[in-house]
Amino acid sequence: MSIPGIGAITATWFVTAVEDPGNFKSSRSVEAWFGLTTRRYQSGEVDYDGHISRPGDAHMRGLLYEAATVLLTRSCSDSDLRTWGLKPRERLGFKRAAVAVARKLAVVMHAMLKSGEPYHAKGAMA
Repeated sequence: MSIPGIGAITATWFVTAVEDPGNFKSSRSVEAWFGLTTRRYQSGEVDYDGHISRPGDAHMRGLLYEAATVLLTRSCSDSDLRTWGLKPRERLGFKRAAVAVARKLAVVMHAMLKSGEPYHAKGAMA
């Protein structure tokens, strides 16, 4: 995997954690499986999103968060993923933007694993 911020350890751990990419209905379901989706609180008239849900592999979630941090801070490559991640950074703060990028990384990595195609720095995101 040649995604900026993703090293050999993160890529290997991801492939090991996911095992068979066909087990997931869509690439978006991987983010929930790693616990990167927001927890909902609904009661009566109250309805809001809370912190991330955190089920699943905690080490993989940490590796994705670290890769997102590297992508947002140290990566010099100009990719659509980095450009996308810098927008919520200004609005929401660094940590929430890093979780959003980690979520997006999980989806992109699963799609790459499923299709077998390499990552394209420009135009890779919809």
